[in-house]
Amino acid sequence: MAVIADGGSSKPGKGVSARTAERDSPPSTTALIVRVVCLGVIAGLAVMLTPALASTGQWGFLIVVWSLVAVLVTVYATRRFVPLKYLAPGTMLLVIFVVYPIIVTFQLSVTNFGDGTRSSKEVSITRIIAGAATQVENPRTFELAVGSEGATTTGPFAFLLVDAESGDAFVGTADGLRPLPSDAATIENGIVTEADGYTILSRNEINDLSRADGPLAGFAVPTENGVIAAQGFSAVELSSPLEYDEETDSITDTRSGEVYAPVQTGDRKLFTSEAGDRLSDISWEENVGIDNYVRAFTDPVIGRDFLGIFAWTLVFAVLSVATTFALGLFLATTLNDNRVRGQRAFRSVLLLPYAIPAFISLLVWSSFFNTEFGLINTTLGLGINWFGDPFWAKVAVLLANLWLGFPYMFLVCTGALQAIPSDLKEAASIDGATGWTNFSKVTFPLLLVGVAPLLVASFAFNFNNFGAIFLLTEGGPFSPDNPTAGGTDILISYTYRLAFGPSGAQIGFASAISVILFIITAVLAAVQFRATKKLEEY
Repeated sequence: MAVIADGGSSKPGKGVSARTAERDSPPSTTALIVRVVCLGVIAGLAVMLTPALASTGQWGFLIVVWSLVAVLVTVYATRRFVPLKYLAPGTMLLVIFVVYPIIVTFQLSVTNFGDGTRSSKEVSITRIIAGAATQVENPRTFELAVGSEGATTTGPFAFLLVDAESGDAFVGTADGLRPLPSDAATIENGIVTEADGYTILSRNEINDLSRADGPLAGFAVPTENGVIAAQGFSAVELSSPLEYDEETDSITDTRSGEVYAPVQTGDRKLFTSEAGDRLSDISWEENVGIDNYVRAFTDPVIGRDFLGIFAWTLVFAVLSVATTFALGLFLATTLNDNRVRGQRAFRSVLLLPYAIPAFISLLVWSSFFNTEFGLINTTLGLGINWFGDPFWAKVAVLLANLWLGFPYMFLVCTGALQAIPSDLKEAASIDGATGWTNFSKVTFPLLLVGVAPLLVASFAFNFNNFGAIFLLTEGGPFSPDNPTAGGTDILISYTYRLAFGPSGAQIGFASAISVILFIITAVLAAVQFRATKKLEEY
């Protein structure tokens, strides 16, 4: 290795850079221990998740988990891939917290998932059959435990049964009954207390999950003679007059001979006879393609109010950004003058609204706008019905949002102003520019170059600012002839009411609306970002 002697010391020559020398030097003991521990924890978590993912057949998730482990080990266990050491964490967090939720939302948007359609078709059919079941003489009885192959709140669940007469153990699912080997379970006092691959639920958890619309409500295990259903913390085999034929996809009532087939009813299918009689109101989750999107654009209830609400959403987002930016810029410019004393104290006070949680501020502001005893009407001697008149309700929302948003703009503008070289302003002053000319021709254009992307982000946030609307006015006021669309509803609050209204949660439809709003927001943001690039040319 070529070195150059300088005062008795040797330094890397031209052929060996400092970066290469640093890379080739051995890592410190502390750094090595931290690296090994972190990679070990990540690998351990992957090993812990593998049995649960494999047992539930979630092979896609399993592949993703081990792919992430392989990437992290490859990047951080070697001294190569230096750029990836910095890019990998951010990229993975982006995928987990941004890309993955978008994918899941889109997947839900092509289903009818919601209240009454949360379970699979097999589980729903079993519940329908169990609902008509009756107890026979000398039925088989079982001691019952409930196990989960995944999370204890979402399952998938299984009945872990011990025959009260023979003592044999079984696993019961929507697919049927199968033996539970003695070496795969621990039985104490005739009840399964441990089982390989299952997390045993406590009795309190079973009670909570067995409530209406819970994942264990109506859960039953099909058998040759009928179904096994829970009765308290025991289970009994019941006989049902209903029989399901998989080939014809129909349920037959053996007592009357009536045949019931799935018939589309709204966003779900229900087993219905040729005469139109429903066997049950139980439905199931299934793919519906683009039906949710078609409904969003063709439903007359939505179309009647969409354009007006969309226009107000744009106005609300634009005015929220404009007013908060104008006030924040004014305060930042004023306090950026060195002649102002107590700058730090003033800035700390102006940041207080930003330090208080937004939902608390909105609830406080809702009391300020009370017509009879609100602070605003009482102090100013006004009699404005803030939440009863659509115009004043909009003004109230904008005022409250101004209070919430100006500290952020104040921070942004303060940082941007302090980043502008003072030499430019001094040069403009020497050339004869007045204070206003200096600000409008020099300071403001340079400030916009750095602040414009943040204004676009603020617009996107306010375009879907659900909290400001819901916590302050709940979308109201509402007219008697149209209780669905309120005077201050923006698109997100309006669709929330449609999707989670009196008919129950329609999560699939809500997801479709979310995707549409995401596309609209992305298009508007792209147009705005394109416009902001022109500022860099000046």
